[in-house]
Amino acid sequence: MPDKTTLNFEALVVDDEPDIRELLSEYLRARGLTTATATDGRAAIAALERSAGRYGLVLTDINMPGADGFEVLRAARAVNASAYVVIITGYASLDSAIQAVRLGAHDYITKPFSLGQIDVILTKIGDRVALERENRELTSRPSVNGLASLQGPLDAIERRLARIEAILTT
Repeated sequence: MPDKTTLNFEALVVDDEPDIRELLSEYLRARGLTTATATDGRAAIAALERSAGRYGLVLTDINMPGADGFEVLRAARAVNASAYVVIITGYASLDSAIQAVRLGAHDYITKPFSLGQIDVILTKIGDRVALERENRELTSRPSVNGLASLQGPLDAIERRLARIEAILTT
């Protein structure tokens, strides 16, 4: 399970079923995430637009009044292209799964789901966040570390070249 420092963003849980919404919200909070909830798609879109970039994780049902989960997915990706959006549905189909992936969903799970599935998703997201952070750190200092690690061999080569030049000149 990722620690709080790995997933340092807020989660938005969107479901018109109060029990599922509260279960997911409590579960995420127990794992160190700050959460907010929305009772339908329109409320979720409004929350996303009001707080652009605030939500790094969005868990949304597909079938809801007002606006569906695909509209929430589009809005989440529009305000935060790096947001991880997980689609949850009680009406799974191959078409909706393909549409979710094409729109940029990170994952797609069906109801009823287990909390273990949520843990697996959070772990995958945590691993990806950690890799992205490590990649940014490594690419922000390539020349300094690269040259420092090569300095010893470069000095040895320069000494050899100096000896060869000395031999050639005598």
